[in-house]
Amino acid sequence: MSDSTTTLRERAYRIRRYALRMGEVQGQGYIGQALGWADVLAVAYGHALKLRPSEPEWEGRDRFLLSHGHYAIAHYAALIEAGIVPESELETYGSDDSRLPMSGMATYTPGMEISGGSLGQGLAIGVGIALGLKHKRNPAFVYNSMSDGELDEGSTWEAAMAAAHHRLDNLICLVDINNQQADGPSGKVMGFEPLADKWAAFGWHVQRVDGNDLPAVLRAFDAARDLADLKPRVILCDTLMGKGVPFLETRDKNHFIRVDPPEWQQALRILDGSRQPEGALA
Repeated sequence: MSDSTTTLRERAYRIRRYALRMGEVQGQGYIGQALGWADVLAVAYGHALKLRPSEPEWEGRDRFLLSHGHYAIAHYAALIEAGIVPESELETYGSDDSRLPMSGMATYTPGMEISGGSLGQGLAIGVGIALGLKHKRNPAFVYNSMSDGELDEGSTWEAAMAAAHHRLDNLICLVDINNQQADGPSGKVMGFEPLADKWAAFGWHVQRVDGNDLPAVLRAFDAARDLADLKPRVILCDTLMGKGVPFLETRDKNHFIRVDPPEWQQALRILDGSRQPEGALA
């Protein structure tokens, strides 16, 4: 599938809105990540991924792995936008017997490839899937979505080394660099810069972009997919937690957000008010 930049902006807006509505159901959640990662998800599900929404286990599909399972609310919003999960299920988020649990689980949700959450596992799983696809001569790509906190995990770098060794040019890693973890700023918990140099030293093709600059994200996805080089690819995405809702953007700690009930509707009004009409976007 392939959407114009205008349509992708609309998708990102709706992904943010779906996430806020799910957050309102529980009164809490990883909303900052969902708002910050929405532009990347809009490009993934509106432009890059080969999918059949009515057939989520189609063998020819591109695989999107949610290594950071606590981003499930963001992923559900993208799956709703893509037509894989019905919007009517949004109100069940986090409830008993829901297909949308607060942490992503592959056994529950259509389109959820892995049960992520134990940070640092997704890229290793992605390496295995990418190898399997190569052996089956399946041209599908594997996208691994992960957090900057996962850069603290040795398993991430072992997987990065293995991916380069096996020349997995069908593997694209997406890293959300929002510089926040449960224990504080990511760079203070464990310094990871110069990050682009490190990935390149491990044998990867590296791009670093503003993850909230949708045209830049779009170009990076296209460049990663079209690269004529037998290397795995990584897109480092600098994002702003709470993007689109200023009173959430400026919170000192917004790794996990609890807000008063009226603030959910306030956030939705702000998001709606900042939305440009279709046709007015470059």
